[in-house]
Amino acid sequence: MGLAVEVTNVSRTYRPKGSTIEAKALDGISLNIQEGDFVAIAGPSGSGKTTLLNLIGGLDYPTSGDIMVDGVYVNKLSQVQLAEFRLRKIGFVFQAYNLIPTLTALENTEYVAFLQGATRQHREHDAISILKDLGLDGYTGRKPAQLSGGQQQRVAVARAVLARPKIILADEPTANLDSRTGEGLMDLMFRMNKNLGMTFIFSTHDRMVMGKATTLIKLHDGRIEA
Repeated sequence: MGLAVEVTNVSRTYRPKGSTIEAKALDGISLNIQEGDFVAIAGPSGSGKTTLLNLIGGLDYPTSGDIMVDGVYVNKLSQVQLAEFRLRKIGFVFQAYNLIPTLTALENTEYVAFLQGATRQHREHDAISILKDLGLDGYTGRKPAQLSGGQQQRVAVARAVLARPKIILADEPTANLDSRTGEGLMDLMFRMNKNLGMTFIFSTHDRMVMGKATTLIKLHDGRIEA
């Protein structure tokens, strides 16, 4: 197994609107994540977890340092190149689910595969199969407003996995779920990690999520604490 992610001396600073003082969200972070790993990035609010996840996913650029994902320096790609890279290589599971409200669970699951150019027959077949695996085979025609929070998050996971990315990035995936639903979701993603060989990286402050990770990275004030 090779490296899925290599972060080298990465910093990210922001200047709040109206301020002359820069705030440092990340301060000289370096880390390696292996292909097929199941990683939790933990720390209190403001520690830099989401910033690091966004940089790995190519949603933002570092102020300094390099980030290599699947052998590509994402910080050196243009916006157009980044969009294509994310489409092909990265799956996202957001805390707020980010499902399209006018689409059904099946259509939301198919969406990224549709953008990738998969045929309707192929993506629909795969979407139905994965939704069944996630216990949602009776909910394919429902829209997000007709689903519980746990069901919406499972649809978000199905959408991310269906596109067969190299890496799944999940930002606080259990934050809006009760403990039982959250644990079930983590067990589900762990099985997908083992069965499909995808690399999973979470940001979290949930001890349950930390306990299920095979690698735990703790951040504090923008630096790796442990």
